[in-house]
Amino acid sequence: MALLERVSALVRANLNDLIDKAEDPEKMIKQVIIDMQNQLLQLKTQVAIAIADQHLLAKKALENEGKQQDWMRKAELAVEKTDDALARAALDRALANKELAENFHQQVGDQKSEVESLKSAFSKLEGKLGEAQAKSDLLIARHRRARASKKASEAKMGLNAGAGPDTFDRMKNKVNHAEAVSQAWAEMAGDDIEDKFAALEKEKEIDRLLTELKGRKLITA
Repeated sequence: MALLERVSALVRANLNDLIDKAEDPEKMIKQVIIDMQNQLLQLKTQVAIAIADQHLLAKKALENEGKQQDWMRKAELAVEKTDDALARAALDRALANKELAENFHQQVGDQKSEVESLKSAFSKLEGKLGEAQAKSDLLIARHRRARASKKASEAKMGLNAGAGPDTFDRMKNKVNHAEAVSQAWAEMAGDDIEDKFAALEKEKEIDRLLTELKGRKLITA
């Protein structure tokens, strides 16, 4: 997420270095604080959206669980009426809703992780903003006292120039993305045979459930 990348960059930023390297330290620190405030507001909005999405996914899971139970009751009714075809159709719907419910529950778990990640980033940026606000006057004053050693600072900047950790992070992300795409194509290539086996398993489960329903009706008859 681009927002988290920007937030991470702000959190990692060394305020002392920013002031030392700025031509106008006062303007620089004010701009950094404004950037942090803007990113903090955006991040707060994203946290709220992520939490809302989590609740929506949980609601969808419950809805599909309810639909599964409804179709099971309809299957039982069809068995009572000795309509096997209708019972099988109802069981097929019940299994489909069961699968959807499980998928939504999985997404709820993933969404919870996303919410926690956003909350953590918000907390870190909030702390960094407080640090920047508290140190702004002090950092500017320190920079003014350090003007006499400007040449030494420029030399230090030259030594520190080059590829930083962000460059390697971007390279790593590109490799990870390429691997993920390759894996996706491999999985897609095997989808046909996997779908056939999944259909067979589903048909077997429907037969089992139908037999079980008939058995319960015979016992209670």
